[in-house]
Amino acid sequence: MRLMAAIAVMLAGSALGAGPAWAWGHTGHHQVSLLAMQALPAELPEELRSPEAAALVAELGPEPDLSKGAGNPHDADRDPGHYVDLDEAGRVFGVLPLAELPPSRDAYDTRLRTGGVTQYRAGFLPYELLGGWQQVRHDLAWWRAARAGVRLAPTDADRAWFERLARHRLALALHDIGVWSHYVADASQPLHVSVHFNGWGDHPNPRGFSQDRRLHARFEGEFVRRTVAWPAVAAAMPAYQRCDCTPAERLRDYLGATLAQVVPLYALEQRGAFQGDGTADGRAFVTARLAAGASALRDLLVDAWRDSATDKVGWPAVSLAELEAGQHPMRAGMFWQD
Repeated sequence: MRLMAAIAVMLAGSALGAGPAWAWGHTGHHQVSLLAMQALPAELPEELRSPEAAALVAELGPEPDLSKGAGNPHDADRDPGHYVDLDEAGRVFGVLPLAELPPSRDAYDTRLRTGGVTQYRAGFLPYELLGGWQQVRHDLAWWRAARAGVRLAPTDADRAWFERLARHRLALALHDIGVWSHYVADASQPLHVSVHFNGWGDHPNPRGFSQDRRLHARFEGEFVRRTVAWPAVAAAMPAYQRCDCTPAERLRDYLGATLAQVVPLYALEQRGAFQGDGTADGRAFVTARLAAGASALRDLLVDAWRDSATDKVGWPAVSLAELEAGQHPMRAGMFWQD
């Protein structure tokens, strides 16, 4: 009931640049977030796997699109986080290889400017993905610390304080997962990781691919809403894939795999695969892309949960592993000393 109350509070609560405006439409984003949450493995706590948690994350999945049109600087600063314009060689706007992304957006922008472009034109989706993952991992660490306090607090008053903190931190974690899930889903849509984001554009085009500037919206919104069978998307999700790599490397590989689907998408479009109810291979393509987004979100959440065990919380910072092992007195207000 307390989780339901927290969720009720949370629920009460003109794209610019070179890249596309929306990804997957409201339906696609809602369902990708929902399917990922429903596929979380049993090693994650029940509160994260509950129907209520899945419903909240699904409602928040479309939120970064719904917030568009708020005005500037809001839109100008946020809209480029939905995309990254890569050429066929995997270079951001033909300047910076995906494999060489620097660790910060500041350094990324500096590098792009050497090629006459900025992060606001080329998009900075890779940084929304990694920064969002880091936020979710830290949210989960804070929630785990509060849960440890509930379990280990020496007095009823201390325990009550940790129970309030745990409810608050869980609500924040679910909110942040929901908003971040949007960008993970964006990264599974080939037109969100390509310079050919809305028709092939002013680029060499020996195969005569479409110049239709409605392709983006038609593919991800109208076609998805009309043709996708969501049980088929769930069935197409592979099992969790462990990656013995850093989160940045996992995300880079994810973006690269999506980029590899740009030419197949245009080839399908050329054959009329996304017209009307589409062809079987057109429907299979969009099903696979949506399944890739839901699978990536689930896998990244599992990684965030596991990695949160190594995090630190509070000021001064305290090791979560030490807190969960009972190596610190669990007293009300212990996490901040101002």
